[in-house]
Amino acid sequence: MSALGKVVRSGVNRRRVQTLVIGLATMMAVAASVLGGSLLVVSGAPFDDAFAKQHGAHLSVQFDAGKVSAGQLSKSKDTEGVSSAVGPFRTATVTPRSDGAGPGWPMTVVGRGDPGRDVDEVALLDGRWPTHSGEIVLSANSSLFPTIGMKLAFSDLSSGPTLTVVGVTRSVTQTADAWVVPSQMRALTAPGSGGYQMLYRFTDAGTAAQITAGGKAVTESLPPGTAVGEQSWLTVKKTAERDTALYVPFLVAFGALGLVMSVLIVGNVVASAVGTGTRRIGILKAVGFTPAQVVRAYVGQALIPAAVGTALGVLAGHLLAVPVLAETEEVYGTSSLAIAPWVDLAVIAGVLCLVAATAWASAWRAGRLRTVDALAVGRTVSAGRGRWAARLAGRLPLPQPVALGLARPFARPARALAMGTAILFGAIAVTFTVGMGASLGQVMKAKAHDAADVVVPAPLPDFGPQGPDPEKQPKADPAAVAAAIEAAAGTGKYYSAATVRATVSGLTGTIDVIAFTGDASWGGYTMVSGRWIDKPGEAVVPTPFLAATGTGIGDTVTLNGLAEPVTVRIAGEILDPRNDGMQVFTDASTLTAAHPDLTETSHHIAVTSGTDVTGYVDALNKDLAPLGATARAGGLDAGGDMVVTLNALSVILTLMLVAVAALGVLNGVLLDTRERVREIGVHKALGMTPRQTIAMVITSVVVTGLVAGALGVPLGVALHGWVIPAMGDSVGLRLPDSVIAVYHGAELLPLALGGLLIATLGALLPAGWAARARTATALRTE
Repeated sequence: MSALGKVVRSGVNRRRVQTLVIGLATMMAVAASVLGGSLLVVSGAPFDDAFAKQHGAHLSVQFDAGKVSAGQLSKSKDTEGVSSAVGPFRTATVTPRSDGAGPGWPMTVVGRGDPGRDVDEVALLDGRWPTHSGEIVLSANSSLFPTIGMKLAFSDLSSGPTLTVVGVTRSVTQTADAWVVPSQMRALTAPGSGGYQMLYRFTDAGTAAQITAGGKAVTESLPPGTAVGEQSWLTVKKTAERDTALYVPFLVAFGALGLVMSVLIVGNVVASAVGTGTRRIGILKAVGFTPAQVVRAYVGQALIPAAVGTALGVLAGHLLAVPVLAETEEVYGTSSLAIAPWVDLAVIAGVLCLVAATAWASAWRAGRLRTVDALAVGRTVSAGRGRWAARLAGRLPLPQPVALGLARPFARPARALAMGTAILFGAIAVTFTVGMGASLGQVMKAKAHDAADVVVPAPLPDFGPQGPDPEKQPKADPAAVAAAIEAAAGTGKYYSAATVRATVSGLTGTIDVIAFTGDASWGGYTMVSGRWIDKPGEAVVPTPFLAATGTGIGDTVTLNGLAEPVTVRIAGEILDPRNDGMQVFTDASTLTAAHPDLTETSHHIAVTSGTDVTGYVDALNKDLAPLGATARAGGLDAGGDMVVTLNALSVILTLMLVAVAALGVLNGVLLDTRERVREIGVHKALGMTPRQTIAMVITSVVVTGLVAGALGVPLGVALHGWVIPAMGDSVGLRLPDSVIAVYHGAELLPLALGGLLIATLGALLPAGWAARARTATALRTE
């Protein structure tokens, strides 16, 4: 081994605390960076690959067949800016029943002679494409579980056709739920209904504005009002990336905190090593080491633990990615658990280069020291610095050890600043994590709508007018249940909610329509903008529904797939992430004509003040038992795997940041204590007890901890105010103030004291070492 290598190895072995601090700080930064970078890549790559391979449609537009002809639509292919287009295809919204075994959900069926090639090439996952009437292929995303050979009956149509499933497919832009040959569409389309579908690819389609411009161009030459719905490929892509995109702003915040802390820790450790090893540097130069070799020695002492921490950080990032990526599904046949190797390489190279540059900048002073000056410098620092602080502290009515400790940061301001910065980032992380947990709790509360004291759950959701045979599946009479609730002693206010499935023109798949009987505004529904429904024909919808349909408050949408179309006006925007936000909340009277028999109904009750909920539930269940219904205490389940994963990740990353901050304090206090070992020996010789020594060392970080905590709390609140809305935007949700403004005055003081706690934890070990040091040994130390 070369002489330089021996110096590097000796320095690493001798400075074990500093080595541990650098390694852990680097591991934290690398773990968060690998996890965040991997999620960014994984969230978009499967969709992008499939979209390019299948020539996905940039825009699919649904037209009213009663207002436009197929010939007129064919001419839109020649519109300027359209690179390719297919259609028109006949479409219909139908509700099948699978082999007669149960209810079906409304689905969009398109008549198409082949899977296509130029635009929206439908990928066959199993089976084959239909070749004649009586056959159908289902999308893998269909509400039905697609199985080759299953029979689908359409008993609500006059001809009552029964189709056989011959294939399972996937459209990358989800242009339909099922496909049949064009000749089959006549039997699937009721008189006076049905539409046309056109699929377009544009020359420029990278932004929402370009898609909107392209949509206006292709409909400009058509009669007004012919386009009844459209879907952009950007909307589908955002939905496909939604699960993993939620984590990215959160991980970017922790990754940035980790990287900045790594730079500060590495710079402080190397600078401290240079400052305390001045005499050693002089010896190295005296025996022949060049300035460049001295600098490389200190850079190497930083890079070795950084390399180990980087390796552990990559491993930790991969392990943490498993539960996060498990939240996502396999997208378009591509495994979402694949982590791109180039992300690892980029993070490794970036972090090590950052560490090397920081260490080099701090070690440059060592290379510039003159040999004679370095040899002449002892370990004891000048006693003149900070005397004013010592005199001021001595006048305070405090024990002498406490006064000595409080004045210590002013004797070493640069070191106190480095420790304070580490504590600052720890306080920021703790404040942010507490706020994020509270915000996620508010989101889950809005999702669960759990304001009711007692709930009588619905037996099963309704699936439209073609439900199962009521004789085979008896349901409780909602009117009888409501009468029992109203007659029960202790009932305050209550409402009922029934869920049916419907479709919206231009969108594939189904949406939930929740119809209320009574005032449900108190049930835990969080408004983002607008107002709650107050009359029939109005509705409130979540943000993703507005984005997918291109509508806003005051606009109208038409619900299909029921006994007749229902048009509702949007009165407000609500926070509800269930069913990907594809829901419509309205009054039950709005659906009276289209769905008069809302039987699958849940009831939500708020008991009067002073009523025992358990006793109320027991008494109510006696009345409900003959009706086939059961009441239970509490609202709906507010839990969720994604919330558990986010909270677990935030706790793990915060603990790592706090540990790094505490180790940064330990490193600074340890260096300070070793420098003062002779001074401590003098204090002990004059009568200072071990307990007083511990108090002096710990109080030396009190001012630093309090200041850093006081600054860290507002910065953590500001970080929370940026990250939480960004997380909402990543999944298409606008968050109200109740989700963002979660900090209260009573909580901020304990959070501010968290900086003091971190500082105290970091100072405990050096304080114990100083208390155990023998007086004679300390006095003999130069």
